[in-house]
Amino acid sequence: MSVTFKPPKIRSLRSLREEMTAVARGERPAPPDAARMSFNSIGALFRLLTPENRQLLAVIRDRKPASIAALSKMTGRAEPNLTRTLSKLEAGGFIAFESHGRRKAPRANIGKILIEVDPCSQRDRMNVA
Repeated sequence: MSVTFKPPKIRSLRSLREEMTAVARGERPAPPDAARMSFNSIGALFRLLTPENRQLLAVIRDRKPASIAALSKMTGRAEPNLTRTLSKLEAGGFIAFESHGRRKAPRANIGKILIEVDPCSQRDRMNVA
């Protein structure tokens, strides 16, 4: 089963608000990437990528667990805690789930993030590899 992946992007809340308002007024169509997850700052991105979450992503990438229960055993983390963390990582575009019957297997979506920071403005950019 294939996983649809839309990499996250960095954009300001003001930019998002202006775009949504223009689309709602019918001034322009919704852009093709409107459904992509976005972070309003580099800091928001890094708050999600804690050392613990990065270690979890590495386990998912390298060991390819067959289910959340299997990932729980691999990491020693309780399933409810793990499920909450995985939901956040999925919302951020870092993982997706493959369904295998009643099981959901997490899969890593992102191999590398390249960030371009303009220290004199809020126009940071993120590229995902």
